[in-house]
Amino acid sequence: MSEGEHEHDHDAHTPRSDDPPPSTDWEVLERALGELLVEEGVIEPGDVHRQMDWMDSRNAMLGAQIVATAWTDPAFKVRLLADARATLLEDMDLDIGTLAELEVYENTDTLHHVVVCTLCSCYPRNILGIPPAWYKSREYRSRVVHEPRAVLAEFGTELGEPVRIRVLDSTADLRYLIIPVRPTGTDGWSAAELARLVSRDSMIGTALARDPQDLKRNVA
Repeated sequence: MSEGEHEHDHDAHTPRSDDPPPSTDWEVLERALGELLVEEGVIEPGDVHRQMDWMDSRNAMLGAQIVATAWTDPAFKVRLLADARATLLEDMDLDIGTLAELEVYENTDTLHHVVVCTLCSCYPRNILGIPPAWYKSREYRSRVVHEPRAVLAEFGTELGEPVRIRVLDSTADLRYLIIPVRPTGTDGWSAAELARLVSRDSMIGTALARDPQDLKRNVA
């Protein structure tokens, strides 16, 4: 588990007319920094909001596509596990930016990874979208480190004792993406079909990939 210090994911921006007044010292500093950057000509008034809107448009389907590609292309998976940033850019034309590194880990039948940010809410927003509320909660952040098996069980993810659980602690400089175990009975499925089995929570590690039989029943 990483021992690096965390920082909050605040985005400095210039206020819109409908922005609420800042309510914390962090928000005051955030707004002041945004105004200073605009005043000095470093950014345009709408740059940060456009970036925020672009980030908000991203969702877990991007991550699902990455996982499905890894399931169907062993060479891609090897490169992804070794150097996620370069592989995503070269193979999928997906630029994850330079603010934080991204490491990808693969779950197996004997090792299960689960992701947390113990000090705030560091999260790979550019490929998973907005983090769920529970990911940012103090209860999840504290408990999953000390009793991960019990926390996963509360999510409905029951893992047998032979399965070792490894907790990955995100930081301001490092994010994680989990490749869940590919469900059985999916031989011959296309990457697009497989992507439908990949949930946001399975890429955090609090869930397994969806059961293909459930998907078929929903379609029927």
